[in-house]
Amino acid sequence: MDDQTFLNSVAGSLEGLTGVEAVALGGSRAQGTNRPDSDWDFSLYYRTDFNPAQIREFGWEGQATDIGGWGRIFNGGGAFTVEGRHIDIHYRDLNLIDRIHSDAERGEFTTEPLLFHQVGIPSYILLAELSVNVTLRGVLPDWGYPIALREAAPPIWWFGADLTLFYAREAHAKHGRVAQCAGLLSEAACRTAHAILASRGEWVTNEKQLLTRAGLRQVDQFLSGLDESTDTLFAAAYEVRSLLEHAASVAGIPIHRQHT
Repeated sequence: MDDQTFLNSVAGSLEGLTGVEAVALGGSRAQGTNRPDSDWDFSLYYRTDFNPAQIREFGWEGQATDIGGWGRIFNGGGAFTVEGRHIDIHYRDLNLIDRIHSDAERGEFTTEPLLFHQVGIPSYILLAELSVNVTLRGVLPDWGYPIALREAAPPIWWFGADLTLFYAREAHAKHGRVAQCAGLLSEAACRTAHAILASRGEWVTNEKQLLTRAGLRQVDQFLSGLDESTDTLFAAAYEVRSLLEHAASVAGIPIHRQHT
């Protein structure tokens, strides 16, 4: 089965499930950055009720969570092998997406923890998916990047980055705690990257290319080769803060230090 036939087959199967209003292709295959062995990411959109047991009834090798299995925002999904290809299925609640869009139009958003996402995920990640995914079945909205969100999100992200930088230095660098210091410096970089991309009105759907897209890849060199020396850790904390403050300032984000 060639890729197009496979794509149509899976999309058709998902579209036929009770409650499903639309199916979209996401990830690298939607953006044209995939490798031949890349996964296939399918988002399954429903509005009122959807029972994941329907997916299990296909008999595909793999497993699926119940609704809410991956948290309130990402909602749940599953991983399967179909026709020798690995696919991921994500449940997406259109009623929730409508509320998140209304919040974003007022410059409001929330974040919540999610595995493999160092600073969690902002609620507006579901709007980002709609913008970059390819709709295969049904009709889905694409509202663009809300102006109010572009104005409100950057200082919120930077506020968190600033406090995280302070804690990395004061709580961990001065005590020689390498792993925790490095982890918080990396977290601060991710928060700053979110701030920069939000200031541009640029959607991001995960953290894989977050630092690269925000121009913060230089953080890597400051975190490599750290040891328990407080001088080394303090130097890294200083260099990372200087880099992040400069990048945020260039992006037009007000820099107000909460601590010195």
